[in-house]
Amino acid sequence: MATSVPVLCRSLKNIHNSLYKSCYKLLPSITVQQRQDRTVNTTVDYSHQGMPPPAQYGGRHTVTLIPGDGIGPELMVHIKDIFRTTGVPVDFEEVCLSSDLGSDDIDYVITAVKRNGVGLKGNVPTNHDEPHIGKPKNVKIRTELDLFASVLQCKSIPGVKTKHQDIDIVIIRENTEGEYSSLEHENVKGVVESLKIITAKKSNRIARYAFEYARAHNRKKVTAVHKANIMKLGDGLFLRCCREVSQDYPDIEFSDMIIDNCSMQMVSRPQQFDVMVMPNLYGNILSNIGAGLVGGPGVVPGCNIGSDYAVFESGTRNTGASIAGKNIANPTAMLLASTLMLEHLNLHDYAKTISDAIWKTISQDKIHTPDLGGMATTTDVVHNIMKEIQKTIGAAAI
Repeated sequence: MATSVPVLCRSLKNIHNSLYKSCYKLLPSITVQQRQDRTVNTTVDYSHQGMPPPAQYGGRHTVTLIPGDGIGPELMVHIKDIFRTTGVPVDFEEVCLSSDLGSDDIDYVITAVKRNGVGLKGNVPTNHDEPHIGKPKNVKIRTELDLFASVLQCKSIPGVKTKHQDIDIVIIRENTEGEYSSLEHENVKGVVESLKIITAKKSNRIARYAFEYARAHNRKKVTAVHKANIMKLGDGLFLRCCREVSQDYPDIEFSDMIIDNCSMQMVSRPQQFDVMVMPNLYGNILSNIGAGLVGGPGVVPGCNIGSDYAVFESGTRNTGASIAGKNIANPTAMLLASTLMLEHLNLHDYAKTISDAIWKTISQDKIHTPDLGGMATTTDVVHNIMKEIQKTIGAAAI
């Protein structure tokens, strides 16, 4: 029997609600004075939801907007149009960040996020043939702001055809060390050493975050992903920290899996996974696999969590350079990232109005871009979302 449209809409709304809770229920609590002083202790308090940046005069918020490269700039224009249509009390401080610009732009971005406390970001590619000078821009943002947890929920979406159904996986990625430490050198010509940094402090922090997340969301299992059979010291330390932390959570099942086997299991039987926690590079790989399982990079938003700041972006951090300017990019992931940002700012009604319009566009109106098997343009999707928002606003005014 076919699923009715109201049931689809309710299911899609539940996905949005769980995405919001996934990212923000575990944000550490800090006071307004601590945010202003920037002297907050880096120890994570998992018992409270984090305090968003306080609203400015007139109840408005300022958000750092980082369009990035590829499809980022065009999608940010649509977000601003949708926010304007909805009457969202957010002002954007737009800061340019591009692979074509010099190194100074990254310092402006980091300063702007520190000033505003929250950012909405498009991605910037890191080309493999660039000179090795310091950390890539995306990595520097995460490390300088200590956005230690990348949280991505990959959940089956009713109305989106995929090979597997009933997927609901939360991927929690350590975001600040591992293979992304940018410590490489050439000892002699033709011999390169690339250092992977794993510390007990950060491994314990991300492991405890994952278990607290699981407990807070009634999840039953946490799986640590590693390669400790080969990297016995580095990944061995990460795995040992996860095992030690798991002893504090007897109500949650703990298991571990080697990354290569885990990748195969993800594409063959993804329903076996619940919450997954892992070092940096493995999280990058599995986040892309997970997004592909539920519809692709165009439908999965992501959040980067730190003790002081939060930055929102598409879950796979894909620039979409090959489709930039063609008006065929799926705006769903970036739009959902913006609604998660609104939830973080306690602008719940605005977030619900926009997210409901997104779900109606996907399920009821069936306006799908080519990546979801449709023929709609980006503009078609956005215009339909705005039409649904106007219906909601009009109905509320009656």
